[in-house]
Amino acid sequence: MAVHTKEEVISASQKEINMESLGEEHINLVFALGNEDFGVDVNIVREIVRVPPFITRVPNAPDYIRGVINLRGTIVPVFDMQLKIDMPSTPLTDEARIVVLSVSDVMFGIIVNSVREVRTIYDSQLEAASRLSSAMDKRYITWVAKPADGRLILLLEISSLFELDQILLEDAGRE
Repeated sequence: MAVHTKEEVISASQKEINMESLGEEHINLVFALGNEDFGVDVNIVREIVRVPPFITRVPNAPDYIRGVINLRGTIVPVFDMQLKIDMPSTPLTDEARIVVLSVSDVMFGIIVNSVREVRTIYDSQLEAASRLSSAMDKRYITWVAKPADGRLILLLEISSLFELDQILLEDAGRE
């Protein structure tokens, strides 16, 4: 049986109090677009794949739709995130990836410049995106995370970004 000193017990209880003051934790996949860091809830991430040498174009699709890929027998639409959020598009490098997401049973990929990390962000590190003075449409960004390392991470609202609610309603209407 381990014997703890009074200082160790006090230190452990202080750590618990400090963790509680941080608030609820949110685990996000953080990726780069241009010089900015963005994040999405890790629960909607299905996988991360290399950008294939060829993405099949879709005729008459908006510019931000790069095309479709065959991912182990499943056709997955791929979106260029930079074009979608009105950032200047940059050439793809070896670090570029397709992050495959699944929202309300809709699976699609987003091209990102690089995947940075999986990061836990606490409520106390979040600031409402409505306080941003940015040209980017704020309905796409829910929160701005301010982790201790001084970076800013823009947390994306994926269902608003790609109007998935509207797509699901259209699909339901066809059945």
